Amino acid sequence: MCKAEIIEALENLEAGGSTAGGEGLKLAYKVAKQNFIKKGNNRIILATDGDFNVGVSSNEAMEELITERREEGIAISVLGFGMGNYQDDKMEIIADKGNGNYAYIDNLQEAQKVLVKEFGGTLMTIAKDVKFQLEFNPKFVAKYRLIGYENRLLEDEDFDDDKKDAGEIGAGHSVTALYEIVPVIKKTRNTPELKYQSTELTEYAKNSNDLLTLKLRYKQPTKSKSNLIETVVKSNYTPFSETTTDFKFTASIVEFGMLLRNSEFKGSSTWDTVIQLAKEGRGTDEEGYKSEMIRLVNVAKSLDVKYDNK
Repeated sequence: MCKAEIIEALENLEAGGSTAGGEGLKLAYKVAKQNFIKKGNNRIILATDGDFNVGVSSNEAMEELITERREEGIAISVLGFGMGNYQDDKMEIIADKGNGNYAYIDNLQEAQKVLVKEFGGTLMTIAKDVKFQLEFNPKFVAKYRLIGYENRLLEDEDFDDDKKDAGEIGAGHSVTALYEIVPVIKKTRNTPELKYQSTELTEYAKNSNDLLTLKLRYKQPTKSKSNLIETVVKSNYTPFSETTTDFKFTASIVEFGMLLRNSEFKGSSTWDTVIQLAKEGRGTDEEGYKSEMIRLVNVAKSLDVKYDNK
C-alpha cells in the first residue's frame, strides 16, 4: 500500500455506531501478521478513546487478547483521543501487555511531539522487558520509597525471571524513576530493634562510600534472554539549589502529581510552590512543553475550590 492510498483511507474514515474494539484489534493483528517482516519493526497503531462497547470490552479479556498476540512479534502503539467517556485504564493495559507504548493526544502540539519529533521512539523499540532494581546502602539511607510506578512494581524474584513481562523503551526515549529517602543521621539512627534479623551493617557497607547499587535488565527487541547491567552510585550530596534545571522541573512534576492525588506525602506542597519550582526548572523550553505543564498546573489550581477560597 502506497502513501497516497493510506492518506486516502484515513481521510475517508467516519465515526458512527458501536465500537467493536476487540474485533478491530484482531483484524489489525491479522493484517500485520500477513505482512510480517522478519527482523523488521512490525507494529499496529491503535487510535481510540478506549470505549469498546461491543465484543471484547473488559480489561481482563483485553489483557488476555493482547498477551496472546504479542508473542507473535507484533508490537503496538496506542494513541488516546477524546474526552468524557475516555478509558485511560484500558489504553494503558493494551500498551503494557502488548509490548508497546501509549500517548494521549489532546492537541496539535502533542500530536507533533509524539508522531513527528519523537517518531522514532514512538514506533521503534530498542529495549524490551526493561527492569531495574535498587539496593540502598543502610549506612546512608534509613528509609526510602519509590514515587509512582504503583502499577509497574515487580516482586524481587521477578527481576531475574526472563518470562516476566516488563516495560519497553523506544529509540531516543529515557525513563526517570525517583525515590524519596530518609538519610541516616549518625547521632540519631532510629532503626527499630528486630527480633529475628540483624540490623548491623556489613563490613563492606561500613567502609564503603556507595550510596546505592543499580541493577538493570533488558532484552534486545528480537531476543528472549536478558542482559544485565550493574553500576554503583557514590554518595555525593548536592544541595537542591545547585541541581540542574531538568532535575528541578522533574521535582515539580512529582509535586504536581502528589497534589492531584492528595497524597499523604505531599507535605506543605501547594499549587503555587509547584508553579514556582517548574518556572525555575523551565530553562530554554524551545518546544514549549514545560510551559504547557505550567499551564496545566494553573488549570488545576483554578479548579481547586478549597484553594481558591483561601
